This record gives sequence, structure tokens and C-alpha cells, in this order.
Amino acid sequence: MENLNQMTDDMLVSLYSNGNNKAFDTLLSRYQDKLYSYINFVVRNRDLANDIFQETFVKAIVTLQKGCYSSAGKFGAWLTRIAHNLIIDWYRQQNGSNTVSNDAQEYDLLNDASLSEANVEDSMINEQTLSDVRRLVDQLPDNQREVVFMRYYQDLSFKEIADITGVSINTALGRMRYALLNIRKMAAEKDIALAMI
Repeated sequence: MENLNQMTDDMLVSLYSNGNNKAFDTLLSRYQDKLYSYINFVVRNRDLANDIFQETFVKAIVTLQKGCYSSAGKFGAWLTRIAHNLIIDWYRQQNGSNTVSNDAQEYDLLNDASLSEANVEDSMINEQTLSDVRRLVDQLPDNQREVVFMRYYQDLSFKEIADITGVSINTALGRMRYALLNIRKMAAEKDIALAMI
């Protein structure tokens, strides 16, 4: 039998549908980090992210076992769509309250032995810039923040973003445009230099 890691997603789905549980394990390992990062970025609560992550894969398993999965798109985008819908459901259950805690931990550059003295200043500047950008992105409306994350952190196309979020490509592009305009405006107000945006 061919190495499972070298198989396409559709081949693994087919194998799993025919009873090969290791095929699903391969799919899980292929997408778990990217999917969890997306969920955690949106909900900004690790416990909630873990719950939604697990529920996403339960829904995926049930759908695959029923034979209801259509390979019309990418498996990873399909998983992200399931997670997106679960996140929306969770927000609805919270009566429209979009406020969640942020448990993100800061990275301690000064105690990282892998950095040489010559690179410490550059690393600190880069880390500060990334931290500033992250704070600005966190202040965006949810739909804009989600598009920025999918585009820049998950490297999804605007078509994939539109499919996952259930909007048109023009809407996804518009959200990105407004996100960038808002980031620039906030950066100017806070006197933060952002050459990359």
C-alpha cells in the first residue's frame, strides 16, 4: 500500500470511508495545526478553541461516515467552513456578545538563547512591529479580522475565503480593503510605522 502521507486528501477520504482509520489520522495531522490556529485566532480563548476544534472533527467524521462529503473543494477549506459555522453558532448562543478573553502569551525575546547579540535589536524591532500589527488586527471588526487571518496567516485565496465565510468574493475583497484602511488609520493615530501595509 502507498504511503498515506503521500496521498491526496480525496484519496485519504475515500480510504477512510472504506474503513481505514489511519487515513483519517493522516488527514487530522495534516490540518490540525492550521485549523486550531484559525479557531483560536477568531475566538481568542484556548478552552473554547479546543472545544470547537474537537467538535469540528466530530462533525467531519460523521459527515464522512455518512458518505455526505463532496470533494468539490479542498478538504482543508471544508474543515475551516465547518469550524467557521460552529464559531458563528457559538456567538449566536452568546446572545450577540462577541467579547471573549485573549489568553495569548507574549514571547520573551530577552531570554531566547538562540538570538545572537547582533540580531537582538533587529529581532526586538521586528517583534515589536508584529506585536503592534497584531494589536491593530485584534481591534478590527470580527469579519475584517477573520479575512486578514485567513489571507495572511492561512494563505487562502479570496475565493476560498468567500466560500468558507459564505459571502461573495467582492465582499471578501471589500472586507480586506476596509481592514487594511482601518489598520493604516489606527497606526497613524497611534504613530506606529507600518511600511508593509
